[in-house]
Amino acid sequence: MDTLHKLQVVGRDMHLEADSENDQICAPVVGGRQLPVIPISEVALPGGRKMKVVKSMLTTACERNCNYCPFRAGRSKMQRITIKPDEMAQVSYQAYRQRLVEGLFLSSGIIKGGVTTQDKLIDTAEILRNKLGFRGYLHLKIMPGADRDQVRRSMQLADRISVNLEGANAGRLATLAPMKKFADELLAPLKWAQEIRVNEAPASTWNGRWASSVTQFVVGGADETDVELVSTSEYLYHELKLKRTYYSAFSPIIDTPLENHRPENPWREHRLYQASFLLRDYGFAMEELPFNQSGNLPLNKDPKTAWAEQTLLHQPIEVNTASREQLLLVPGIGPKSADAILRARRQHAITSLDDLKRLGIVPKRSAPFVLLNGRQPSYQPRLLDMAEPTPQLRPRFPG
Repeated sequence: MDTLHKLQVVGRDMHLEADSENDQICAPVVGGRQLPVIPISEVALPGGRKMKVVKSMLTTACERNCNYCPFRAGRSKMQRITIKPDEMAQVSYQAYRQRLVEGLFLSSGIIKGGVTTQDKLIDTAEILRNKLGFRGYLHLKIMPGADRDQVRRSMQLADRISVNLEGANAGRLATLAPMKKFADELLAPLKWAQEIRVNEAPASTWNGRWASSVTQFVVGGADETDVELVSTSEYLYHELKLKRTYYSAFSPIIDTPLENHRPENPWREHRLYQASFLLRDYGFAMEELPFNQSGNLPLNKDPKTAWAEQTLLHQPIEVNTASREQLLLVPGIGPKSADAILRARRQHAITSLDDLKRLGIVPKRSAPFVLLNGRQPSYQPRLLDMAEPTPQLRPRFPG
């Protein structure tokens, strides 16, 4: 089986990572000849730009027996595919040269331990960067058990690295992946990455910058609460400076120990993302989020609106004098629109909902919680309809 056909099989079997959208397959044309399809995914960069990448694994074989994973060692009815580092590098580079993609997201099942597997991921990256002259985007997974020098080398070659914590803590991880060690194998590499960024100059990196870090949680597979997930996310954002924490609603896989566990409501994944962004971008603290007595976020409204209804309805914020931090507390106002307000009010007072709308703000979300020149803006009650589109349950690719 040639490399492109291997990629086709991997693309068919992969449960793609929660940080991708609009996953697709593409049939590249090289030398006038249409080749077999390859797995291409669209990922979101920190600034919001979308980018297409080849998204694949070096092998779908794995010696670990994670209880929810389609690639677990005990799942016998699955075709196992292995792609050599030079094969992966060559086909990814060709897709990059053909402008089908801007980069590569590369993970792997674990064979002969995390150190050996990480070496193969690094080998692929070194071929791309040093032999082929690849200057595109590269996201490398860090394998459980990888050592600190491997983390450093991965950060020198990649734009982003990721370690999937999977569980909110060691106790929850034991339900999902009993062979993995939360502190020693998963959390430690994220700590090393931040220590490297803080203490070592990035002169040895391919582009003069250390790679950023992200992680992913499986939501609902271990009966964890939102408090557990969000508190770990807060630590990761504030202490280890992760760029993003991803959440993937649990969906049972046939022929795994958790095949009879109920699938998680996609709204829960959606609310966790919203809460995560409040911690990362809006200055919220963990204790300000509207958890219920069961330790979960409300599913019927977004957490920022739930907080505002408890806090701002009787103490609305004056748009014309509020600080940027205060503006970010208002539903419908994000970092970009808060900056737009600050610029606009230097020129003139903001006196109407139309003024807010012209600044890119959704008046129906903000109106109940603001004052405009000392007055509560008038609005129709129907504008308070907070209905949101039903989120789609995104597939995942546990690494």
